[in-house]
Amino acid sequence: MKQMAIVLAAGQGKRMKSKLYKVMHAVCGKPMVEHVVEAVQAAACDRTVVIVGHGAEAVQTHLGGKVEYVMQEQQLGTGHAVMQARELLGQEDGVTVVVCGDTPLVKPETITAMLELHKSSGAAATVLTASFDQPAGYGRVIRAEDGTVQCIVEDKDCTPEQAAVREINTGTYCFDNRKLFAALEQVTNDNAQGEYYLTDIIGIFKQSGDVVQGYCTTDLAEAIGVNDRVALAEAERLMRNRINHEHLLAGVSIIDPANTYIENNVQIGSDTIIYPGSIIRRGTIIGEACIIGPQADIANSTIGDRATVKYSTVNESVIGEESTVGPYANLRPGSVLGRHCKIGDFVELKNAVLDDGSKVSHLSYVGDARVGKEVNIGCGVVTVNYDGFNKALTEIGDHAFVGSNVNLVAPIKIGDGAYVVAGSTVTKDVPAGDMAIARERQVNKAGYAEKIKSKAKAKKNNSSPKN
Repeated sequence: MKQMAIVLAAGQGKRMKSKLYKVMHAVCGKPMVEHVVEAVQAAACDRTVVIVGHGAEAVQTHLGGKVEYVMQEQQLGTGHAVMQARELLGQEDGVTVVVCGDTPLVKPETITAMLELHKSSGAAATVLTASFDQPAGYGRVIRAEDGTVQCIVEDKDCTPEQAAVREINTGTYCFDNRKLFAALEQVTNDNAQGEYYLTDIIGIFKQSGDVVQGYCTTDLAEAIGVNDRVALAEAERLMRNRINHEHLLAGVSIIDPANTYIENNVQIGSDTIIYPGSIIRRGTIIGEACIIGPQADIANSTIGDRATVKYSTVNESVIGEESTVGPYANLRPGSVLGRHCKIGDFVELKNAVLDDGSKVSHLSYVGDARVGKEVNIGCGVVTVNYDGFNKALTEIGDHAFVGSNVNLVAPIKIGDGAYVVAGSTVTKDVPAGDMAIARERQVNKAGYAEKIKSKAKAKKNNSSPKN
């Protein structure tokens, strides 16, 4: 049986008080609508149609060709939104999942279980429900004596008896696709909001003698719809807990989960230890037995087994096995470290490749560089890679030594085993095995320090105001 999905993502989200389209607000590094699309597609939905309205271009740009799009020009309710997909899906046979784009915590496993109940019971509709102690604000699910769903009543339209019901509608459904679009033709806007409610379909099905099921999730987080910044922060917290829990079960040690921020689409090997204050962003792959943190910020990077990153920023870079980074290092995009490399405190790399065993221990900038094996780059070294117009490459051969406070003015090549003396500004290539000295010879002028002090003192006295 064909499975389809309609994602409702047309609302402007005025309560977010933001110029950013509501469903594009991120939860754990990913826009809410992307979480929802991935969930329905992981639940084996063959087609996904996203209903867009305000900010449609942002959604289409981000999701690209992974989904189909329909524009809802006017926001006249959830029923009206689903009706916009009629031209694309109205003639399809199968089951359609309808889910809101601002419910990022809905899980593929739950959608799958709901679909299974729906198909096995022959239902026309199945509602994803949850039981809340404080259900105010949510539509109530009213059950019949046989346990099937009798109707859903929006919060504003509840009688006192209905308002006391704790089971709520999460806004996620499964429908027989043809029955869905046929029933939508009968929905009216005769209610307190003057909108076309998708929930009215439940009553229409019941009047026709169709079965309506309810699947109650045990994870209350799946019911959260994000309408303001408070709910966004809560969704972030709940998803972060979920992500951290999965890594803990997979053999990762997270010392303080409440203060560790791991986004979606992160892979971490077993026996790795994550210390507090660390942020690991989407696209990152971390090997086994690594030490990450405290306060490491890693984005879209690959870190080899047994590597260490502490108090440092790593962005779109690669760190080889058993290499160490930090404290207080900054690896900018394009940085690649081999095995057993060392990047120390206050070192910045950018588009720099260091082969196995090379070290930049402190207070240096290495940008647009190719560094060989077992190279030592001393304190205060700068690869002078930019002339104000173009970037140029610095190449350093295997086993070379670059002393402290050296400027390597690119483009330049330092050969294998070459030695650059501390304090040099090197503007010409250094052949393999040579030593380069590029500094003025020191001259000591006897007693000259006192002359300088006397002149300075006299100048100060002459410039003082006279009484």
